[in-house]
Amino acid sequence: MEFKTLKNIESSFRHLRLFCKLFLGACTLISVAAVWTSYRFAEAQRQKIYVLDQGKSLILALSQDMAQNRPVEAREHVRRFHELFFTLSPDREAIEGNVRRALYLADGSAIAYYQSLAEKGYFNRIIASNVSQNVVVDSIRCDFDCYPYAVETFARQKIVRESNVTERTLVTTCRLRNAVRSDNNPQGFLIEDLRILENKDLGSYER
Repeated sequence: MEFKTLKNIESSFRHLRLFCKLFLGACTLISVAAVWTSYRFAEAQRQKIYVLDQGKSLILALSQDMAQNRPVEAREHVRRFHELFFTLSPDREAIEGNVRRALYLADGSAIAYYQSLAEKGYFNRIIASNVSQNVVVDSIRCDFDCYPYAVETFARQKIVRESNVTERTLVTTCRLRNAVRSDNNPQGFLIEDLRILENKDLGSYER
């Protein structure tokens, strides 16, 4: 009877040792899998760029796609400049604020154009006549085969007065060169040699 009891105890210890080994093996596998997954996740995060958009939304861009996204960034840079520089409202602070933001994206050719308009009293007339000017970019042509990149922009201006609305064409050319990215210049381009090729009336209609 004692022999049988001892045999049962020995068998129980064997089962207990087996269970402990299986449990330890399972814990080891789980730990290795967790460490490996964490390592892979950390590596994936290092391959990504996070850009804060006006302090509100988080835009995720893959770093390996930066070269591929450069043409898109170039067009966005040109579009943003035109919308800031050529969109005007009858408010001096708004005009100066928009132009100041636009001039971070361009060289002295844009400053010269702005100063020329200011000397002719263009902005004073906009404010005095309570005129709004909006710009919509239709298309942007970029030549990425030659650096600095040649760009041609086709846009429409809508000049809103108290009694009527005038629509005008706006065709510009410039060159784009690479610049340092910053909060004021997120795409990292600089517009050079800005020229207005065409700015003529398409027509007017009463409001």
